[in-house]
Amino acid sequence: MRRLAHVILAVVLVFVLVVAATLYTSTRAREVEPVVGPAPVKADLNVKEVRIEEEAGKVRWRLTAEQALMWDEKGAGRSELKRVSVEVDEPERSWSIVGDTAEYLQKEKRIELRGNVVVTSSDGLKLETDVLRWHGEERRLWTDSPVTLSAPGGVVRGQTLELAMASDATTIGGRVRARFERR
Repeated sequence: MRRLAHVILAVVLVFVLVVAATLYTSTRAREVEPVVGPAPVKADLNVKEVRIEEEAGKVRWRLTAEQALMWDEKGAGRSELKRVSVEVDEPERSWSIVGDTAEYLQKEKRIELRGNVVVTSSDGLKLETDVLRWHGEERRLWTDSPVTLSAPGGVVRGQTLELAMASDATTIGGRVRARFERR
C-alpha cells in the first residue's frame, strides 16, 4: 500500500511538472498583441491647460482650454482646442462662450466652436447651438445648425443664425418658432 502511495505521488508530481513546463513554454513563445489606443497626434505643438488674454481698445477677452494642438501648415497657423471657454468683457456687458472643441485659423482670423456651444451675456441673453463660427475681419457670427436664442420674456428657435456686427443686424432663418411672455 505504501508503494502504491509513492507511485501515485510520483505520477502526480510528474503530471504537475509537465503541465507547468507546457504553460511556461507556451506563454513565452506567444506573441503579445500591441496595445491599441488613440493614434499619436502629429501636431507641431501640443499644450495642456491653455490660457490666453488680450485687450483691444475697450474690449478684453480671455480664452481657456484643456488642450491645444497647433500646426503651422503653410503659415496658416491652425489650432484645435478642447473644452473651450471664452470670457469677453465690453463696457456695456460681458459674454461667456463655451464649447466642447474649437478650430482657430490665425491667418484668416476665423474660429469655429463645436459641440454644446452656449453663449450667455450679463444682461440675460442666451444662445445655444452645436456649431458657431466667427470671422474676425468681417466681424460676422453665424451658424447653419439649429439655434435657440432666449432672453427674459422670450425664446426664438430657428435653423440658422447670422449676426453682422457692422450693421448690428441679427437674422434667424429656416423654420422659426418664437414665444414671448407678457410682463
